[in-house]
Amino acid sequence: MIKSMTGYGRAEVMENGKKITVEMKAVNHRYLDENIKMPKKLIFFESQVRSVLKDYISRGKVDVFITLEDFTEENVTVKYNASVAAEYLKYLKQMQEEFGIENDIRVSSLSRYPEVFTMEEAGEDEEELWKLLEKAVRGAAEGFVESRTREGEHLKNDLIGKLDGMLETVDFIEKRSPELVAEYRAKLTGKVKELLADTSIDENRILQETVIYADKICVDEEMVRLRSHIEATKKELTKGGSVGRKLDFIAQEMNREANTTLSKTTDLGISERAIDLKTEIEKVREQIQNIE
Repeated sequence: MIKSMTGYGRAEVMENGKKITVEMKAVNHRYLDENIKMPKKLIFFESQVRSVLKDYISRGKVDVFITLEDFTEENVTVKYNASVAAEYLKYLKQMQEEFGIENDIRVSSLSRYPEVFTMEEAGEDEEELWKLLEKAVRGAAEGFVESRTREGEHLKNDLIGKLDGMLETVDFIEKRSPELVAEYRAKLTGKVKELLADTSIDENRILQETVIYADKICVDEEMVRLRSHIEATKKELTKGGSVGRKLDFIAQEMNREANTTLSKTTDLGISERAIDLKTEIEKVREQIQNIE
C-alpha cells in the first residue's frame, strides 16, 4: 500500500497511577527526521523510542511529543540529613559562646533550615516504565500509520487518474506524428509542382527531403519511453511500499521526454498536448513529494 508522508497519531496509556500520552505528526522530508520531546524522567529511553519508530516510518519529518503524569501517592520520600543538622547546631553553639546570647533553637525551627529535610522521588522501575512508554509509542505510531495509509490511498487514486489522462495524450501524439510527415510530403510536392510547372518532379528528392523532415520531428522514441515511465509509475503505485524517491526520479525522466517532444515539434496540436503533458507531470511530481 501507498502511504502519505503527512499524518497524525495519538495514544494515551494509564497503568499503576502513571499516564503517558504520545502525539505524533509529520510533514514531507527527503529522509527520516525525528524530533522527540519528552520529560527528563524519560529521556534515557530516547534511543529505544527511535528504534520503535523505525518499525513504522521510513521517511518524513516527524515530531513526537511525550508527556508523563504520575498520580501515585508514594512516589516521593523525605530524607533527613543528620550531618547537615549537626553542622547547623555546631555553628549555633559557636554563635552562642562568641556573642553571649541565648541558644533558643528547637527541633521545629532546626527542621526548617535548608537541606535538613529534602524531598526525593522514589526510584522508578525502569522495566515497567519502558513497557508503559513503548505501549503508548506503538499505539500512537499505529494510528499515525493508519492516517498515512488513508491519505496514501487518496493520493494513489488521484495519481492513477492523472497518469491515465497522460496516456491518452501520448496516444494522440503517436497518432498525429505520422500525419505530419504525410502532410509535409504533400505540401512539399505541391510547392515543387507549382515551381516547376510542366517539368517532371524528382520523386527521390521529395522522398529524401521528407525523410530528413521526419527525422527532425520524430518523437516516436520519446513517446515509447514516456509511455514506459507512465506504466512503471502505475505499477509502483499498485505494488506499494516506500516508493516515493523512485517515483520522483521517474517523474523527472517523464518531464525530460515531454521537453524533448516540445522542442522537436512544429505542429500546434502536438505543442499544445506536450505543454499539457508538462503541466500534468508537474502535478504528478508535486503529489509524489507527499509519498513515503
